[in-house]
Amino acid sequence: MNEIVKKIMQIESEQFKRKNSPLNSYNKGDKVHKKQLAFHKCKKNNRWVFGGNRSGKTECGAVESVWIARGIHPYRENRKNVFGWVVSLTQQVQRDVAQKKILRYLNDCDIVDIIMSSGRKDSPDKGIIDQLIVKNALGGVSTIGFKSCDQGREKFQGASLDFVWFDEEPPQDVYEECKLRLLDKCGTMFGTMTPLKGLTFVYDEIYLNCNHSKEVWYEFMEWADNPYLNQKEVQKLTESLSKDILDSRRYGRFKAGSGAVYNEFDENIHVIEPFPVPFDWQDELSIDPGLNNPLSCHFYAVDYDGNVYVVAEHYEAEKTVDYHAKKIKEIANRLNWHTRPDGRLSALIDSAANQKTLASSKSVTQLFFEHGIACNPNVNKDKFSGISRVKEYFATKKLFIFPCCEKLIKEIKSYRWGEGDIPIKKDDHALDELRYYIMSRPNKTPPKANLTDIQKDKERLIRRLKNKGG
Repeated sequence: MNEIVKKIMQIESEQFKRKNSPLNSYNKGDKVHKKQLAFHKCKKNNRWVFGGNRSGKTECGAVESVWIARGIHPYRENRKNVFGWVVSLTQQVQRDVAQKKILRYLNDCDIVDIIMSSGRKDSPDKGIIDQLIVKNALGGVSTIGFKSCDQGREKFQGASLDFVWFDEEPPQDVYEECKLRLLDKCGTMFGTMTPLKGLTFVYDEIYLNCNHSKEVWYEFMEWADNPYLNQKEVQKLTESLSKDILDSRRYGRFKAGSGAVYNEFDENIHVIEPFPVPFDWQDELSIDPGLNNPLSCHFYAVDYDGNVYVVAEHYEAEKTVDYHAKKIKEIANRLNWHTRPDGRLSALIDSAANQKTLASSKSVTQLFFEHGIACNPNVNKDKFSGISRVKEYFATKKLFIFPCCEKLIKEIKSYRWGEGDIPIKKDDHALDELRYYIMSRPNKTPPKANLTDIQKDKERLIRRLKNKGG
């Protein structure tokens, strides 16, 4: 206990010394950058900010690096004698951006020594820094090393690191090498970048999280998130730039030669915290069948305003119908999902399910029926109309997804246009059955005047739970 108190006093002493420093005033007072704080508070060890220019993303990386090196991070466990790297694209970019930011958040009394690659240590901002040796509040000293990607992967070998900050997107071989440098110390990696290179490995590994890592976290940051920008100037600049330029330079979005089909989708809006779904909101299941390919099934609920919620997911490949039926019913039992009078679940399914399988004289629809799921194959499969309706639901904020539906979310983010008005046929099994369900919905919501007082009270309760969770 005495050791803990001692460490707290050391940190408080260091914070007092910085009463008038930029680090002490960072994200305090009337203007708070909420997304910067979300980045710092996140406990995961592979964190990225995809942001437009002047969105505040680089400040995140600089402050995070200084906090870790100084042993004064307010949201993470601090270490002493820290060794970390700040990685820029070139040495010139290092000098003009990352190095400049790091120096801004360090007082002169923090710096023990400066090792220069070029230039003079009494004017470090004008030269290229190799290493900054700084005091650590928990005792000893820490080292902030500066690297540039143009040095090549070999220059990133050998070290054992506590942190790595990538200022802009590195080459994949440098990224992989730095991951290895963090392994034995269980270090943290974070990146701040404007996605200007298209759909690179960062798009796959971080944004889509193709490896399903529990340590991956990211946030999009744009001009409107930065409370320090003049909003009138932001409006003027926005009106003067094209949509393509705004997508990357303002919003920090990934761009490719062919655009996203569901560009209306915003994870911050459409992926919501789970809440107890009322029994009378429960609606249909929707299934896209597959034997070798994945079978995708989602559970859909609808509130009294016609808002659709995707609340659960089953998605697996190379399994039999009886296996899928068993897994779907397990989810239904957990959710206390409603059934038909005959005890079967009700689901929409691709009309191709009426065809007989190679392994049976019965169709997939018949097999599901025998295993307790009554499937309706009379779905509207018009792809263009279905995509338009789903886009409309996203644009009008009428479609929300629980985060447990990972495959659906991934497919939405990666679904892209090919030639003409035809999306690329790849990883779209969940999207097919999402279309079937949305196309089954009426164009207009029944009037709320038909609600009973109990239903109205229940709706108000659910809205409070949702607002509290969000």
